[in-house]
Amino acid sequence: MIPFLEVLLALPFLAAALLALLRPRSRAAAAWIAGAAPLLGLAVLGWLAPSILQGWIVRGEHAWIPQIGLDFDLRLDGLAWMFAGLVLAIGALVVLYAHYYLSARDSAVRFFSYLLLFMGSMLGVVVAGNLLLLLVFWELTSISSFLLIGFWTHRQDAREGARMALAITGGGGLALLGGVLLIGRIVGSYDLDAVLASGELIRNSELYPWALGLVLAGVFTKSAQFPLHFWLPHAMAAPTPVSAYLHSATMVKAGVFLLARLHPALAGSDLFFYVVSGIGAATLLLGAWFAIFQHDLKGLLAYSTISHLGLITLLFGLSTPMAVVAGVFHILNHATFKASLFMAAGIIDHETGTRDIRRLGNLRKAMPMTSALAVIASLAMAGIPLLNGFLSKEMFFTEALDIRGHGYMRLAIAVAALLYGIFGVAYSLRFVYETFFGKGPRNLDREPHEPPRWMKIPVEVLVVLCIAVGVFPAWTIAPVLHAGAGAILGADMPEYSLAVWHGLNVPLLMSLCGIVGGIALYFGLRRLFDLHAIVRGSLGRNVFRWNMEALYALANRFTTRIANGSVQRSMLLLVLAALFAGAAPFVDSLGGGDLPALRAPSSMPLLGWFLWFVMVACTAWTIRLYRQRLLALLVVGGIGLMVSMAFVFLSAPDLALTQLLVEMVSLALLLLGLHYLPPRSPPERRPARRYRDIGIAAAAGLGIALLAYAMMTRDPSPDAASVEMLARSLPEAYGRNVVNVILVDFRGFDTFGEITVFGVAALIVHALLRRARMAPEKVMSGGPVKLPVPADLAQLLFPLTLTVSVFLFLRGHNAPGGGFIAGLVLAVPLLIQYVIQGAASVESRFGFDYIRCIGVGLIVAAVSGAASLAFGVPFLASGHLELELPLVGTLELASAMGFDTGVYLVVFGGAMLILSMLGTIRPSRTTVARQGVIEPGQRSTRTGELG
Repeated sequence: MIPFLEVLLALPFLAAALLALLRPRSRAAAAWIAGAAPLLGLAVLGWLAPSILQGWIVRGEHAWIPQIGLDFDLRLDGLAWMFAGLVLAIGALVVLYAHYYLSARDSAVRFFSYLLLFMGSMLGVVVAGNLLLLLVFWELTSISSFLLIGFWTHRQDAREGARMALAITGGGGLALLGGVLLIGRIVGSYDLDAVLASGELIRNSELYPWALGLVLAGVFTKSAQFPLHFWLPHAMAAPTPVSAYLHSATMVKAGVFLLARLHPALAGSDLFFYVVSGIGAATLLLGAWFAIFQHDLKGLLAYSTISHLGLITLLFGLSTPMAVVAGVFHILNHATFKASLFMAAGIIDHETGTRDIRRLGNLRKAMPMTSALAVIASLAMAGIPLLNGFLSKEMFFTEALDIRGHGYMRLAIAVAALLYGIFGVAYSLRFVYETFFGKGPRNLDREPHEPPRWMKIPVEVLVVLCIAVGVFPAWTIAPVLHAGAGAILGADMPEYSLAVWHGLNVPLLMSLCGIVGGIALYFGLRRLFDLHAIVRGSLGRNVFRWNMEALYALANRFTTRIANGSVQRSMLLLVLAALFAGAAPFVDSLGGGDLPALRAPSSMPLLGWFLWFVMVACTAWTIRLYRQRLLALLVVGGIGLMVSMAFVFLSAPDLALTQLLVEMVSLALLLLGLHYLPPRSPPERRPARRYRDIGIAAAAGLGIALLAYAMMTRDPSPDAASVEMLARSLPEAYGRNVVNVILVDFRGFDTFGEITVFGVAALIVHALLRRARMAPEKVMSGGPVKLPVPADLAQLLFPLTLTVSVFLFLRGHNAPGGGFIAGLVLAVPLLIQYVIQGAASVESRFGFDYIRCIGVGLIVAAVSGAASLAFGVPFLASGHLELELPLVGTLELASAMGFDTGVYLVVFGGAMLILSMLGTIRPSRTTVARQGVIEPGQRSTRTGELG
């Protein structure tokens, strides 16, 4: 059977990975790839549509980390199908729109990569069948939206809006994690089917209020509900395609999606009713009221989005079957008219140079087609008859009037519904009247004109949908609405009619009052006040800034006290912390605890004593020569060599090879670093400090010695992990080299995290040093030291070492070697060339992109590990294949080799990036370096970027 859900989820991520390999100037190719992913996804949804519309649930189940209840389970029911369709359909339109919106200065490859990453993350939230898996994708949406909102990194408002969105939604994600853990504890499972079937159990639990509060915190932060709504307007600093996507069908809809998803499990209590409907009503009114006074077109739409999200939240809070249907219906309607309005606002900005209402006006003459489209979408937002917004608004009015019981809450919600109708017409009227009618335009940067034809296509498609649903709802939207609402309500699905006319009733009268009242409110405010002169500050933004400044001040004081740039102090605190942690078991034993029994050590051969003597002698010599940095470095290398020999002596060739290569790389790294340091370290100012450090170092060394002695002399337990790994290495992982099997199979996830950290560390070094310049007075006289070794000899080493590297890589699964060792071996000849010929000479001839090497390595490792999910086994589980080849014989292949290839590339790329950056710090030719070490105008050696 074709894994449809796996393909659906993988498409955006694969397209994003493919985009990362494109050249930065491949704008058209980037747009085609970005557009193909959602279109193919829509084809998959269309293939599954008959099954979903019949009420079936499509599943994809894969084990991941079953020990903690986390499985890679995918689940597509009517609600997920509906949301996935929104994510993909509007995503495809946004890609087309963005292709014409982005300027030549914007990186289309980077933009579409971020967009596809966000699209895939949102799809993961929608189709996740496990709550913990949903959380993983939930956090990915926060990270990818941070990248999208802050896409224009040169703008301070974009950076601030991205940080604000990440801080607020990230905090909500942390609260959601707590709520999910409590739900899992109540139900005994994180499987979505089990959770949805345990509504009665959850509501009767004493943990229900805490679980509900934490889940709602995640929902409210993501969907910008009061009082945490203030981040959404500041996210408008993002490019308009981002705003159109995040605020119509994806980012802010993730919260209301989760509210709908968990509705069967959490709804049905008075606590749920009062909290959700109360917060929704407050958000509904505040967002609508503040929208009236916005001068930025996108700001007005942002506050209107907050209001409509409050409306959807309020409907789900009412919890009646028809309220749920109305909430799902308004999710669909809001996505269409709000996406079209954001795109129209972007067109206005693109073709006039401003979004400020105070400078616009009378654009219907210069941009008639755009004006007509925006006016229709605005009327849909206002809930005018014969457009889709009117139908869901009528449902809302009906449900607001039909609340049973709850006293004053019923009256408050009815009043809120009427005020929403008035405010919605008022801000929609301001958007239309002051942009396309009235006087203007004023002081524009460019002459207004219509955009390119294809830039209007997405707006036209969405506006046609607004009209079609408003006129023919039963023929256009009814099946989708029934599938989405039916997945929430199940057997409680009510009978309802989607029709334009339901007779003269109270909801219709409320709509008429809203229309008349909105018109009167807008023109009354224009007569009483100068709306253009009203500037409203953001209390939430000010509070957030105050908190961030207080946090930065606290962090600065902490850094000044603890990590003030002194390496000695940092090392002192680190060693003391390790001492306290290591001494804890011994202190516990004094209180009655028992230490493990140790057996007597074996006698050491003469070779072992020799290695020990050389190691101790080198250590003592290092202490004696520590002020002479070069000599001390060479002696420390001798200690590393003796450690490698000790590993050989203890029959650990993999560790010996790794230690030896790490020593070689570290030696080259430190030699490059010594070029920027004085040849001798300064003497200590206080003798007491020397004796203190001697005591701490002796205690730490003694503790490590005791720990090593205890580990090497304890009796092995029959059920120890080491015994299990030795027994399972060959039959289960098909590898005779247990060390390599542990790294790429048994503990492959740990290794994936480690290479990720290593790659990130290399990128951080690159970011710190790419613009670093030495102050002239700090540069050693005579320039870089080059060893008198022929260049041909250094170049000859590379093909030889490459052969050895490939050999060690291929044999790593069954003999000493592997990706980590092979990557270091490949780096050695280049390091030698750096030391022999100088960094400038090597960089001029060897133009290898280490940054891309790191990225490709991580992608290869992730893809090879995820491939196992297609066979129903956990992430990074390895497979085995034996091929009979002529002349060669039996060739054994393990899928872990793919993961090891990623390790190989990351280790080589990371090591070389760090060393190349250290080797290319040059003297400054200006006086800037006298005040620091950064020159913003300098270009990066590896990327050519300007600072």
